Amino acid sequence: MDTYHAMQTFVRVAESGSFTAVADQLQVARSAITRQIVALEKHLAVKLITRSTRRLTLTTAGAAYLEKCRVILNLVDAAESSLREDQSVPRGRIRLALPLSFGLQQLAPALLDFAQAQPHVELLLNFSESRSNLIEQGIDLALRITADLQPGDIVRKLGACRLLTTASPAYLALHGEPRHPGDLQHHECLVYSMTSSASNWTYRVQGKTQTFPVRGRITADNGLVLLQASARGMGICLQPDFLAQPFLARQEVVEILQEFAPPALGIYALLPSNRYIPHRVGVLMEHLAQSLGKRPT
Repeated sequence: MDTYHAMQTFVRVAESGSFTAVADQLQVARSAITRQIVALEKHLAVKLITRSTRRLTLTTAGAAYLEKCRVILNLVDAAESSLREDQSVPRGRIRLALPLSFGLQQLAPALLDFAQAQPHVELLLNFSESRSNLIEQGIDLALRITADLQPGDIVRKLGACRLLTTASPAYLALHGEPRHPGDLQHHECLVYSMTSSASNWTYRVQGKTQTFPVRGRITADNGLVLLQASARGMGICLQPDFLAQPFLARQEVVEILQEFAPPALGIYALLPSNRYIPHRVGVLMEHLAQSLGKRPT
């Protein structure tokens, strides 16, 4: 049997907890994945995975074998990548998870430039606002915009973006302009639901970070929709600069509460844990860092 590829399959199954998920990642039949694991267990003469109708569980031997497999596979990947680095030609597949709006507006051109410059790299792009499980979904690199990194996240900061508070001139003429973040509780606010504290907006007041409660009739998981509502005079919006700038340029909205500007959000490349960083992924991160470094703010 091909022990190396069987080890790769076992690690994928162990990390995702699903034969079906791995089959979908590799675009093969579930039975093919099952056969590889059965053959590996027969080769090792030990049970690695306990199967039930609801979940997969590693045996004690399986858990120990998983750690050894990770070390071995990382060493092989590192050795192969170092040879490719000598050739200076990135090769292979990169599966990326990208935030929808920022991915389409800011990252897509940079990624297409990379694809044109690196014809031996295959890009699989997944645009979504949801937070992906990198290991479970077989993702090599995720781009996230956040001020709230999770413990254990392995990241590289690629850039930053500002949060802008905006409202239309018509809304301000009708309801007045808030002069302090505390005034927002008396206004109609357009709430972005994909943050852990959606109903509290953060600002800097006298050099300190404070949160202020907001309310509104419209809540959405897409910032562009909220900005469109703001441009119609339906409320006050707090969104990243890359989304707000076109509306500001067309004078559909104006920026308010500028002296209390919220802390900037980091733009991060998030990597799966327990993995060697392949050369192709490192080259892509460098490319994105350079591209985002040229982004106007």
